Amino acid sequence: MSEHDDQQTYEDFQDAVTMTRKQLTDWLETDEAKGAGQKKNGDAESTGHESGRHILDILDKNKADLDADDYAHMRKVVSYVKRHSAQRPDGDVTETPWRYSLMNWGHDPLG
Repeated sequence: MSEHDDQQTYEDFQDAVTMTRKQLTDWLETDEAKGAGQKKNGDAESTGHESGRHILDILDKNKADLDADDYAHMRKVVSYVKRHSAQRPDGDVTETPWRYSLMNWGHDPLG
């Protein structure tokens, strides 16, 4: 990836992750967060919940300290948020698995 692509990824990630570090930290501790999303191969933790923990690691770093794995995850977050946001269900989404899943990825569609 070129520096320009990393810069765009960084900006897109900043736009996609609408929750503060504290909001995401608090959210990931809830039963709703732990129960949202798909679990792979019988794992106890969903893919989204694991992603949320990685997002917290990224948010803890200075931009200059981000590595290729961080940028790869940032692109994954941007892609997921864009794709999942497009699947918004009708009606009030306040207490829905759809919203909870997005929140695990650092994006609160109501925030």
